[in-house]
Amino acid sequence: MYDVVIIGAGPGGMTAALYASRADLKVLVLERGIYGGQMQNTAEVENYPGMGMISGPELSEKMYQDSNNFGAEHAYGYVTGIEVNETYKTVVTEDNRYETKTVIIATGAEHRKLGAPGEDEFAGRGVSYCAVCDGAFFRNQHLAVIGGGDSAVEEGAYLTQMASKVTVVHRRDALRAQKILQDRAFKNEKMAFEWNKTVETIEGDDNKVKALQLVDTQTGEKSTLEVDGVFIYVGLVPITENFSNLGITDEEGWIVTNEKMETSVPGIYAIGDVRKTILRQITTAVGDGSIAGQEVYKYIESLND
Repeated sequence: MYDVVIIGAGPGGMTAALYASRADLKVLVLERGIYGGQMQNTAEVENYPGMGMISGPELSEKMYQDSNNFGAEHAYGYVTGIEVNETYKTVVTEDNRYETKTVIIATGAEHRKLGAPGEDEFAGRGVSYCAVCDGAFFRNQHLAVIGGGDSAVEEGAYLTQMASKVTVVHRRDALRAQKILQDRAFKNEKMAFEWNKTVETIEGDDNKVKALQLVDTQTGEKSTLEVDGVFIYVGLVPITENFSNLGITDEEGWIVTNEKMETSVPGIYAIGDVRKTILRQITTAVGDGSIAGQEVYKYIESLND
């Protein structure tokens, strides 16, 4: 019997593990991949206080080491559901069942797909969602980045280190990214912009992407953009499908919590990108994790009263 099982080892999950284990709780962190979450796919983190400029993988490693300082256990596991009993919960994975007094869901979110023809066909052959993972395969080539938010602009700028040119395709006539990121992008001689455009199809041959068929959102005019690869950043979707039966998500799948990170099910908490919130950053996930780590301690103490 654990005091708390944390599902997900991103920045929020690892912070919750640090706080809960520091309170002398028996903690298990379950992760289906490498610890760090989306930080592992981030080239540079420049807005985490006290760290200056640091790579995502390096920050992940530091957080992982800290999360272990007070005895938290880590294990691999793909969670398929949570069973709620009167006095405890059972976290079910493909291989095991873990009984626990509380659960913190920190499963995060994943990149939304465009849904355009050719996207699945050319996945891994020119279609990517991770500049850090795949950028090096496109040295001196022309790349397209789809989107206009922070991720699209920041990763597009990162890709200019390898690519000969990066064209940002955005469905509106202005970017949504932070102004500092926009300023850098507009000053970057390797970056170009296709405004008011959406991707109709992704085309190529048997080996790789060759072009994008674009549609103007204002005029309906179609055009062809010849590229060697396309990186897609059009938003996030929460990883919550295995928790939908608990009644803790909204219509889009985000988990609804109060300021204490409590869901509508007593003893189940949610933190970080998986939560319905106005900002999804490493710093906000860490803040959520610290609150949840403290709140599970209070909840377990109340069980003993």
